[in-house]
Amino acid sequence: MRPPPLRGGIIAAGEGSRLRAAGFGVPKPMVPIAGVPLIESVIRNFRAAGITSLVVIVNEAEQAVVDWARARFGDLDLEFIVKTTPSSLVSFREVTARWPGGRMLVSTVDAWCREADFARFVAAAARRPVEATVLAVTPLVADETPVRVEVDAGGRILGLGGASGDTVTAGIYLVSERVRTLDPPPGLGRLREFLAWLCRAGEPLYAEVIETVVDVDRADDVAIAEALALAGRVS
Repeated sequence: MRPPPLRGGIIAAGEGSRLRAAGFGVPKPMVPIAGVPLIESVIRNFRAAGITSLVVIVNEAEQAVVDWARARFGDLDLEFIVKTTPSSLVSFREVTARWPGGRMLVSTVDAWCREADFARFVAAAARRPVEATVLAVTPLVADETPVRVEVDAGGRILGLGGASGDTVTAGIYLVSERVRTLDPPPGLGRLREFLAWLCRAGEPLYAEVIETVVDVDRADDVAIAEALALAGRVS
């Protein structure tokens, strides 16, 4: 029996307050990197990996993002959740509960990387055991509060959020069917806390490296991502 087709999810419900404070006068998903809005970059990544059914969560102030994306990507099966959530974990659970069965690939809207790198991650993650959840990690630490990842020689994640590890989480996840249906314990507020709980609970977590992923939260992050985007075009 063939597994169900891999579907995707995008978490884009954050307020983007630091980017607004830095003078970006558009919703965070529309902040451009070398002229391309973040939401477009992420959707292109999914399409490059062969994933054409996506659910996207945006907050209630971002209806314009929904309208823009529908017009821009009429060839894709896009479903939107318009809901202001209290945390990244709630947004993650809204997205991963959307379709029944199988694994699901989820990206935050601010995880900027090149299309080819994203597609390679998806291919590598898909080779891990079907019951595993696979996190993209990167040695490029462009984050004020990075979540360090400690792994063994086989790529199994041993610890999340501690002081050890040469890579950090990159905001891209291949989520197992089991993890999609788990109820987290009370008191977890952020997605990073949920991931750390999964690790402590012995859930099979693996890491696959993407060399350059930028977590775009600040003006400095935009500059880093734009330099990488322009360098890729030149090469």
